[in-house]
Amino acid sequence: QSWKRGMSYCLHSESDWDTGPIYVRENGKLHVVNQGAGGVQNVTAKTRPFRLFSRGFSVELCMNREDDRARRQRTDHFIFTYTKEGNLRYSAKSLFSLVLGYISDNVDHIDSLIGFPEQIAEKLFSAAEARQKFTEPVTGLRALQKFTEAYGNLVLCSLCLRNRYLVISEKLEEIKSFRELTCLDLSCCKLGDEHELLEHLTKEALSSVKRLLLKDTSLSDAGLRRMTAPVRVLKKGLENLLVLDLSCNPKITDVGIGYLLSFKKLNCLDISGTGLKDVSAVIKRIQTQIGLVHSKVPLKEFDHSNCKTEGWAEQTVLQWEQAVMESIKPQDNLRTAALHFYGKTHRIEEVVKCKLVEAETKVCGSLQFYKEKVQNCHLPLKKEVAGSHDLRNSKKRALAEQERERTSKQKHLCLTVEDWDLLNTY
Repeated sequence: QSWKRGMSYCLHSESDWDTGPIYVRENGKLHVVNQGAGGVQNVTAKTRPFRLFSRGFSVELCMNREDDRARRQRTDHFIFTYTKEGNLRYSAKSLFSLVLGYISDNVDHIDSLIGFPEQIAEKLFSAAEARQKFTEPVTGLRALQKFTEAYGNLVLCSLCLRNRYLVISEKLEEIKSFRELTCLDLSCCKLGDEHELLEHLTKEALSSVKRLLLKDTSLSDAGLRRMTAPVRVLKKGLENLLVLDLSCNPKITDVGIGYLLSFKKLNCLDISGTGLKDVSAVIKRIQTQIGLVHSKVPLKEFDHSNCKTEGWAEQTVLQWEQAVMESIKPQDNLRTAALHFYGKTHRIEEVVKCKLVEAETKVCGSLQFYKEKVQNCHLPLKKEVAGSHDLRNSKKRALAEQERERTSKQKHLCLTVEDWDLLNTY
């Protein structure tokens, strides 16, 4: 029993140390030393298991301690989940997801995506979009251009920038990188005649545009002349245009309407709220030279409900808009704080969405035109049964128009000096 007293003395003398239970083997049996009584007890099955680590102990999984940045990135290689018992379980991600994440982090270093499968490219675009790679100033533009060069309208086929002039000014180069757009809405942006984006509309990259909405963009006859010069002379640019909205532009006169007669494929046209002097003459001119009929009922093509941003980059455009709005918030807060400091009430500024010009449009009347043969671009109007006599007259008119086009080719040499200056710029 001497060793028991010695062990007990050692335990009591060094009671400050938490050494845990001490086991002693004697005569083939295992005994545990009772620190409280200083004796030895047989080991039972209900003994409390010894904890190797304390309750607050945690383990950090580190893949690379040399580089902290690499270590933070490597933690994404695992998926952590909890079981029903509450235990933490982790599993490695697939090699495809790891490679996809790595490429999306370095998407601006891609040389080209031409010939790359569209299904994989869409996932790559979504991964880079989730990391907000396209919102970066320089690298975002370079990465976006790689996708637009390879996939065209898959990246974006329809772009709605209605009343988003701040997004246009901040992301002009990114917007110009979109190719093969079929619908573009720039309404209520006050761009004017000299804006770079309007000049970009005449490029071959946007020759696929079929629906162009330029309502309340401060256009005048000079802007229309510049925009239609490639179509009138070179037969390029917006030659495939089907729907055109030029309403709420008071600076467009009868002279500017004459430039629109080069759009032979137009199915719907809206020139309400323009500065026309002889409305009846313009209506007759549009009907005889383009074949569009004046509509008595508002057309659904001009209610701006069908124009939406569609494509892979739909969320990217929303990220641009959110970034622009966040950059404006501090200025608004300073202004409101100053108004509160001086005891002034905050003036409620409503967003002006073409309301003033729309009121003038209602007074002057609607000037919307449609083509009778095209039934899907306007609301159901009066059902008129055309007889055989009317069909013959329409055929004669079509033949007469073809003869006029043949004779007009000889008159292209009679260009003004301003037209020649415009052609030299392209």
